[in-house]
Amino acid sequence: MSTLEQSVQLEDALVETLLSAATAAPSIHNSQPWSFAVRGTSVDLYADPDRQLRSSDSSGRSLLISCGAALLNLRVAATSLGYYPRVRVLPDQGEPTLVARVELGTVHGRPGLLGELAPYITARRTNRMPFSDRLIPSTAIARLSEAVEAEGAILRVYDEPDEVDRIVALMHDADFEETDNPVRVAERALWVDAGRERDGIPAQSLGPVPDRTEVPFRDLAPRTVPPAPDRPLARFERTPTVAVLSTLLDAPSDWVRAGQALERMLLVATSFGLASSFLNQALEHVDLRWLVRSPMTGYGHSQMLMRIGYGPEVPPTPRRPLSEVVRPSVRVPGSS
Repeated sequence: MSTLEQSVQLEDALVETLLSAATAAPSIHNSQPWSFAVRGTSVDLYADPDRQLRSSDSSGRSLLISCGAALLNLRVAATSLGYYPRVRVLPDQGEPTLVARVELGTVHGRPGLLGELAPYITARRTNRMPFSDRLIPSTAIARLSEAVEAEGAILRVYDEPDEVDRIVALMHDADFEETDNPVRVAERALWVDAGRERDGIPAQSLGPVPDRTEVPFRDLAPRTVPPAPDRPLARFERTPTVAVLSTLLDAPSDWVRAGQALERMLLVATSFGLASSFLNQALEHVDLRWLVRSPMTGYGHSQMLMRIGYGPEVPPTPRRPLSEVVRPSVRVPGSS
């Protein structure tokens, strides 16, 4: 065994840094559907099927997108520490929950472009507050597109009123279908404003209710008329910017790819001071998901739908301790 392999195995601080970065990733309803195993010089990332939202995500697409985002963060952290992470996605057909194996056996000594994103892992937030009417510079849009393309995916950014209105109409259709589906409503209630301390979406992260129906916004809270007193009406940006992240194919490996592209884009967005929130309700319905594709492009499979802009600072959502996401056969960093 080489000295490098011994140091990777024995340095709890390295493992803690890597896994803390991975678990800071966004996930559907902040369900954090992942677990990890550290073996020798590799880190295995597993999907946790017990945390899959079976009603709104019956295919497991959002589950694997969430895990893909965690994988990207792990790669960023490893690169920033001077390692060259070699990644195999879905490496074992006999173990479908094994999403990726990341080997850390090579040191390069320079952080590179990916490693430079490390400071933004903990700064990134899902922001459901109103954004300002400040226009996003074309240079920032170009960098977001480059980040997505670097992971083999496609980003389309829209601020044209007609295209935004088209997407908002699909979102309203999805909202209507969800209110008529008590199973989905009950499933979401388990994760949103449910008093969970280590996962889920707390009430303070839901944001206010838009004062106009034309706003691209996903309200995850139970619908009440009028809104709950702790969630007032608010004016949102008049010219919202909407982004659709797509992949050419739609296999499980593409869902992992989409998650990595998503998180890389979000970290670059954070570096530009941009905020973002997700508008995925239409993507959770097969018929509506197909219609999200822009008629101006006509190809690809829509994986994520987002609103981006300049928003106020918001607090982070909770995260599970590493002791809950590291598989029992592996010593938890910092434990005796």
